[in-house]
Amino acid sequence: MGGMSPVHWIIVAVVVLVLFGGRGKLSGLLGDAGKGIRAFREGLKEDGKANAPTDAAAKVEAPKEDARG
Repeated sequence: MGGMSPVHWIIVAVVVLVLFGGRGKLSGLLGDAGKGIRAFREGLKEDGKANAPTDAAAKVEAPKEDARG
């Protein structure tokens, strides 16, 4: 107990190679996910800029009607 046999080290090495390997499938998928998240954030920023003028226009009060009737 407590010591790691050579079989354990082989399993750890395989897992590390799969997760962090050069151009492995998993590293490619994680890179694509990162690009997608970045594009989503940029889209949110653009939406905020596009909606800013309409938000400012909504804050302007409409002229009040005359009380004459």
